[in-house]
Amino acid sequence: MLAEERRQIILEILQKDGRVIAKELADLFQISVDSVRRDLSMMENQGLLQKTYGGAIALKPLQKVRTLPSSETKRYGIPEPHQDAISKLASSYIQEHDTVFIGGAGIQYGMLKHLPVDIPFTLVTNSMKIAESVRKQKNITAYLIGGKLRAESAGSMIDILAIEMMSKFSLDIGFMTGGGITASGISTATPEGAAFARKVAEVSRKNICLAPNEKVGQNMFITSVPIDKIDLIITDEAASEKVIQEIEKTNAEIIIVNTTSTKE
Repeated sequence: MLAEERRQIILEILQKDGRVIAKELADLFQISVDSVRRDLSMMENQGLLQKTYGGAIALKPLQKVRTLPSSETKRYGIPEPHQDAISKLASSYIQEHDTVFIGGAGIQYGMLKHLPVDIPFTLVTNSMKIAESVRKQKNITAYLIGGKLRAESAGSMIDILAIEMMSKFSLDIGFMTGGGITASGISTATPEGAAFARKVAEVSRKNICLAPNEKVGQNMFITSVPIDKIDLIITDEAASEKVIQEIEKTNAEIIIVNTTSTKE
């Protein structure tokens, strides 16, 4: 089969499924995974797809990537499989007697069903939604950061009062996320949100970034946590391969969760 024929078939699969897996393509075409990756690189250069760690995905309009949750129901609804896999792995880092921070983003809320139930630990949050969800869990000692309530924030406090209160804590792990994650760090939409996240990172012994593929490679208005303050980034196999390679050049460790049954 000619290379052009392979690439046409790859495009047809992308149109149907939205993604391709390099190992599956190698089996289909009976060629090496490296040959498939060369095909995908050429197609990416032609603007036909976006390479990911395990293959490629169809290109998405930029506005869809940047769209924020329109309601609390959307933010705290059923997570996508890749988001749930990231939340589950992040929760596994909590050890007995740890003090951890979990904020009010959807992927952080997704951690709740995976939190340990057999060990005692302390949870600090600035989200009323998170606090209400864990306050009756017997093995968790929970603290809610106070501050000005904002109608558009789903009950999360990020003002100067919240930052001042956050500075009183000493954390073992800060579970971080944002509107964008790149090799420069985490970015967000507002200076207030950035300042609060930066304070969390300052008081945390270990910072873990939850980075679903739709956030990877995006740059929001302001940097909240620079890359040198992030110890571990957890993303998924649909994340941009180029951005992953850029992150790997920094000191941050990166783990890619596999949400498919096929592994390379």
